Amino acid sequence: MFTMKKMIFCFALILFTINGFAQAYKITVKSNYKSGLAYLTYYLGKDFILQDSAVVTNSGVAVFNKKIKLPPGIYSIVFPGKRISTDFLIDKEQVISITADTNKLENVKVTGSPANLDFENYKKIVNVLGTKLQAIKKAYDASKTKADSAKNDLEYKKYNDQLNAYRENVVKSKPNSMLAVLLAGLRESPLPTKIAVTKQDSLDNYNYYKQNYWNGITFMDDRIIRTPFFLNKVRNYYESVMSQNPDTLIKDIDYRLLLARSNPEMYKFLLNWYTDNYISPKYMGQDAVFVHLYQKYHSQGLSKWLNKNQDSVITRRAFMLMSNLVGEKAANLEFADTTGKISSLYNVKAAYTLVVFWDPNCGHCKTELPRIDSFYRAFWKAKDVKVYAVLAESEILKPNWLTYINENKINDWQHVYQTKAMADADVTMQRASYKQLYDVYVTPTVYLLDKEKRIVAKKLTIEQLNDFLDVKIKSNTNN
Repeated sequence: MFTMKKMIFCFALILFTINGFAQAYKITVKSNYKSGLAYLTYYLGKDFILQDSAVVTNSGVAVFNKKIKLPPGIYSIVFPGKRISTDFLIDKEQVISITADTNKLENVKVTGSPANLDFENYKKIVNVLGTKLQAIKKAYDASKTKADSAKNDLEYKKYNDQLNAYRENVVKSKPNSMLAVLLAGLRESPLPTKIAVTKQDSLDNYNYYKQNYWNGITFMDDRIIRTPFFLNKVRNYYESVMSQNPDTLIKDIDYRLLLARSNPEMYKFLLNWYTDNYISPKYMGQDAVFVHLYQKYHSQGLSKWLNKNQDSVITRRAFMLMSNLVGEKAANLEFADTTGKISSLYNVKAAYTLVVFWDPNCGHCKTELPRIDSFYRAFWKAKDVKVYAVLAESEILKPNWLTYINENKINDWQHVYQTKAMADADVTMQRASYKQLYDVYVTPTVYLLDKEKRIVAKKLTIEQLNDFLDVKIKSNTNN
């Protein structure tokens, strides 16, 4: 049902402008609707993108017609009411007629397009074999003996092999067709047959699967981006197949973008997705991927399709992250302590330094600060961990800050704040603020630094930080 899908009527970060050509498309749709507005849409990632709209006449006809060439892909006619839709292919032929009884959408007829004849035949095969496969699976689940299970398993394999053979035949016999692109993209990466006995066997199996993951897909053909499955394949590759190490991700991303440079739409699709995915990454340290994308692509003018606001968002976020990447040295801080004496972060001598940015008026800080102090006293202090705690607001809050520290007896930390004179000097000298240097936009924000004041962890929960410290200290001890 169309209600399960999302139609986008405006372009956002991941969307594309369709370039005009001299050719014209004309798609005539005849249905049992006698009024209303029908829509021509296409798939892009997880969304439906609006391409055109047309009024349905009282004779049930809607005509979509413009003097541009549609980029190939899977398109959909959305009927009045936006509840019902039907998919079809756009390839080279762009003068197409569609006849649809919306009560029996499985009988939709598309003429004027050989690509859709192939598509219709494929859907019929899938419908027949798919029905058999579902019935066999149901029988398998209900099997009461091993013999029944084995029989159903063989039957399932037989029909599944027939379906895969049909798909492979289409890909081989019509390799340049839109349907071949579609089926190649649906093809599962072959599973390794080697039985894993040693670690090297497991590594070989992983490498085999990874190396064959993109079989049949070329990053120089943008037709596949206008399908509903390509984005899922990309996401699965980077979330489940690839190592989550930032350097490994960066190397692979650069390679994919290099392949796609000869195809502007594929290049845009990938760069937009990478940017969107790593601007707020799931795993600590992967913001280095986003900073790399900014420095190598966006800042070099290689994403000119972005509007001024989008470009500004990316630029601001990159500059907030550049100075606080995991593995880099933390920026030094020289602020006043509770007595007014200047205290430098780099003068804190410890195996590990916890830098905590907090606000005495922040509700979450009031909950978390005592918990951090409890972990510090119970576990971290004995492991040569010290805390450098920064008032993450202006000097105006100094009285509240001092009161909170004393009332909660958090006296074993190095507490500091930035005076108004220090803040004014940063502005005058056009220096980055500590909030930019440490990406402080919520409180509390926590960083863990090693002996050389390199960032080894950031923005973890207290429990995650405790586990991380435990593993890190044990690792250093073993070495």
